[in-house]
Amino acid sequence: MRLRILVPSAVFADLADVTRITCETRAGHFGLLPHRLDCVAALEPGILSYATAVDGERFVAVDDGTLVKAGPEVLVSVRRAIGGSDLQDLRARVEQEFLKFDEEERRRRLVVARIEQNLLRRLADRAYA
Repeated sequence: MRLRILVPSAVFADLADVTRITCETRAGHFGLLPHRLDCVAALEPGILSYATAVDGERFVAVDDGTLVKAGPEVLVSVRRAIGGSDLQDLRARVEQEFLKFDEEERRRRLVVARIEQNLLRRLADRAYA
């Protein structure tokens, strides 16, 4: 199979000769082998694993997304992805990324709150002027 993992800003991975794929859906773990029927699945945040004859088993931590299998092509589209070959290392990298993401999200929310506050203040000033 050919596995392509897409994130909003780039192609995270484009792999040929993938022998199996396992991912997490709302219904539980979901496995794909080369001759499985075509399908679409909604992915939950979790670990997507795949295997190739050359690299063996590899892991990708993914966010919400979709998986589409059409013939030998498997397309995975997710918001974020972090790859690795060792689950312990992957866990540490995911924790670091989520902490960084949480801090960035906190900053964004603070900026939006300030903008909203400024807008409301200006609207109130115009209403009473």
